[in-house]
Amino acid sequence: MLNPDGVYLGNYRCSLMGFDLNRHWLDPSPWAHPTLHGVKQLIVQMYNDPKTSLEFYIDIHAHSTMMNGFMYGNIFEDEERFQRQAIFPKLLCQNAEDFSYSSTSFNRDAVKAGTGRRFLGGLLDHTSYCYTLEVSFYSYIIGGTTAAVPYTEEAYMKLGRNVARTFLDYYRLNPMIEKAAVPTPRLRTPQAPTPYQDCWALLGNYREKSNNSNSHSFERNGWTKNYLDSGVLRPEAQSASETSREAYFLESHLPKRGKKNPFPTSTHS
Repeated sequence: MLNPDGVYLGNYRCSLMGFDLNRHWLDPSPWAHPTLHGVKQLIVQMYNDPKTSLEFYIDIHAHSTMMNGFMYGNIFEDEERFQRQAIFPKLLCQNAEDFSYSSTSFNRDAVKAGTGRRFLGGLLDHTSYCYTLEVSFYSYIIGGTTAAVPYTEEAYMKLGRNVARTFLDYYRLNPMIEKAAVPTPRLRTPQAPTPYQDCWALLGNYREKSNNSNSHSFERNGWTKNYLDSGVLRPEAQSASETSREAYFLESHLPKRGKKNPFPTSTHS
């Protein structure tokens, strides 16, 4: 918890001093924003440590107007990196009935520039993924129904467990991880089975929907023409003969462990 004093007073956005802490990641003050300053320094230290693999940053917030759980992600000029970051929320959507992928969006709006997700998404390299996980204060609607189900403490805890399950699924799909419980890097042999058909169906059934240059979301029924033309995703691949393409997609789009790029000197905007 990065806002303990504000939460103690009943605030859900501002600190004791009246700062919206999730807008001050660019230059946090050790005096005015001590929790942000400390966490930022810790993340930079971990990032520069060659023995540490910093692969995910997830900032968790409650949302006062929208329903369900959903995520915000970043937009990158690198199309492949942009596609890869969609994998985790897609997997979470399969595990959590209260998580809405249709409400998940990827943006670089100027008003969000000071958030942890935006700032760290530009600071860290392509092996790291930064998200904001938003969860409604009130209720959620299960797909195929219209009735709102009020959130309870148990429902919030269940979503947390489903996030943990999604990490397990994610690293099971990562060909560099032998076992989720013992994350020892290894290389997958070409003859090894590729149990990715379910994931291929999941990843291939979404299409990017761009409303403007600053916001992207995804919906079902295939990918946009740009992604189809790239040859990276082929939603129509269904037969067993496409197994090698399924394996190629996941092995090329899930992150590989290894030495990180040199520390960036500027942030992504």
